[in-house]
Amino acid sequence: MTRNSEIKGAIAKNEISFFKVLLLFISMFFYTTHVFSQDSIPEKKDLTEEKSIQFQEFFFKALSEKSIENYQKAIENLESCNQIIENQVAVFFEFSKNYLALNNTALAKEYIQRALQKEPENLWMLKHLVAIYERESNFSEAVKIQEKLGVLNPKEREYLVRLYFMNNQLKEALALLSTLEKETGLSSEFAFLKNRLDNTKVPDVKEIKLDDLEGLKLQFENDKSYQILEKILQKSENSFDDLLQFGKEGITLFPEQPLVYLQYGKALNHQKEFQKALTSLKNGLDFVIDESMEIDFYTEIAKAYKGLGNTLEEKKYLQKATNLKS
Repeated sequence: MTRNSEIKGAIAKNEISFFKVLLLFISMFFYTTHVFSQDSIPEKKDLTEEKSIQFQEFFFKALSEKSIENYQKAIENLESCNQIIENQVAVFFEFSKNYLALNNTALAKEYIQRALQKEPENLWMLKHLVAIYERESNFSEAVKIQEKLGVLNPKEREYLVRLYFMNNQLKEALALLSTLEKETGLSSEFAFLKNRLDNTKVPDVKEIKLDDLEGLKLQFENDKSYQILEKILQKSENSFDDLLQFGKEGITLFPEQPLVYLQYGKALNHQKEFQKALTSLKNGLDFVIDESMEIDFYTEIAKAYKGLGNTLEEKKYLQKATNLKS
């Protein structure tokens, strides 16, 4: 599961420190009057020690299950937490993260909004809400939240540039890039984008949107998500150099995704590296569940066998492709 992105990376980097703070808070739950941190949980009074221990046990079981991608189990443990101590910010936050991992954006959004009612300026939860809106391709709402983040933390304005592009707010993107250039300078990626904007009429700059091939490549330099890679591979259908580069990298990063094997195999067939193509394609075939993709695999495997001079296997796989089409 994943996020696209950069926001997920930011959350992941801070998650360990976040839960260290949380553990410290829980252990002091009954001995302090007020405990605050960047992801603090408001204390509740009159809780028994037994309840606190039970809450901790279920909460850290939930974290453990989430870490091994057992998201439904994590949710079950969080439900136990909520029965012991209701309306905890950290529990709502974890509910939201697990539901997003299950691609249930409706419940992910519901729980993070409950959490934000209690801590409306919590940086990490606002970032998470942006990730949810991005998953839904609701870039206009993502922009609104990211603009708030930019006020809370000026460093967050860099990601706002990306969202402006995603939402086709090119004038806003150019204005913000100019501001960032004056204040802190621009990375090579942003300098490239600003230069393209400066030299192109804003109404006609569709070619530099981040969902076009060149923009996607720039994004992938900093955000190695499968969602971006998949778009690159799809848009590089006739660019075999790109298929070779990104297909090979994709196999390393996402070995369970059949598309990376297919596109890499296509590029190798084009380069007449038939044996390597065959290895890639047969490795990827194990992960295929979609019939139309299975047809593509069989077709490319047949090409590889043809290149190797094995007409018997070529015909065998062409027949497999034909059988699926009929």
